[in-house]
Amino acid sequence: MKIRYNAPVVLNYTLIAVLVLLLNPLFGGNLISSWFVVPGRGYFNTGSIISYLRLFSHIAGHISWEHLLGNFAIILLVGPILEEKYGSFSLLVMILITALVTGILNTLLFQGALLGASGVAFMMILLAPFTNTKNGEIPLTFILIIALYIVKEVFQSFQSNDIAEFAHIAGGFCGSIFGFIKQRHRIKELEVIIDS
Repeated sequence: MKIRYNAPVVLNYTLIAVLVLLLNPLFGGNLISSWFVVPGRGYFNTGSIISYLRLFSHIAGHISWEHLLGNFAIILLVGPILEEKYGSFSLLVMILITALVTGILNTLLFQGALLGASGVAFMMILLAPFTNTKNGEIPLTFILIIALYIVKEVFQSFQSNDIAEFAHIAGGFCGSIFGFIKQRHRIKELEVIIDS
């Protein structure tokens, strides 16, 4: 038996996030705050290229090892399945779109800064039930995940804490959209094969 690099996007993403957290102390604790945090409403510098980069890079920055491990436990569990099902390029695009959506929403709507992979984790959680659906089906697991995870996030968003529940909700919304889009794409592929 040999070890296989089975999910390059998920594994590389994980390694980047770990590396960022490891290197942060070498930069006086300023690496993450300078390059991997999306500022809140009113603090986005439209004249800075770094500000636009942070709309994507914030998903690799984490405040602590506990924060990183909480997010990547989910990503490493669900991500390889999604990468095998949808392909590395598609998963990378979905991750980047989720990062952009959560980053833009934060700069437009919220005062606090945003960092971490929780939006991506929730995108994967809501996308996962679509991996084994058939034509026109809505997986019951998808509905239960919405009931258990997303509803909980909505209620928690009214509490005072340092957690960006909106990023979880936005990530879950992205995962849902991707799931329905991918399902429709598979249906069209089947129709082409059947009509041939």
